[in-house]
Amino acid sequence: MLAWKLKAEKQGYFTQDEWQTGLKALGVDSLSKLKKALSDLEKEVEKPSNYEDFYTYAFRYCLTEEKQKSVDIESICELLNLVLGVQFRPQIDSLIEYLKVQNDYKVINSDQWINFLRFCKEISFPDLENYDAIQAWPLILDNYVEWMREKHS
Repeated sequence: MLAWKLKAEKQGYFTQDEWQTGLKALGVDSLSKLKKALSDLEKEVEKPSNYEDFYTYAFRYCLTEEKQKSVDIESICELLNLVLGVQFRPQIDSLIEYLKVQNDYKVINSDQWINFLRFCKEISFPDLENYDAIQAWPLILDNYVEWMREKHS
């Protein structure tokens, strides 16, 4: 969340400009103020107006190589747990289970990532009753729904 707020471009690294500009924007000039700002940041991220931006940023932040467009499944599972796990625990546990057992996908791209959030927000769970494969869902979600239905039939 701090990296998102500081608009950090590289994972695990803040430029001096990102650090100074970001802390100034947060009104932070001491360690105690930074601790307070971090707890306030959680509340800021939870606002619907900021959440999708944070969610999209989280994926881009994992793109560590030049021209990289996808993230490996193992990292995606950890990322899903971190950024969606609190809000959508049952869906995320199930999706992570599927991602770990399926063999069709080794990586996830940005479009798939964005649609994981949309899926969690729009589709009833665990019955998946309102899932319509005719809509523009990525194939990985069609496959996940099929897996879920087979698992529960």
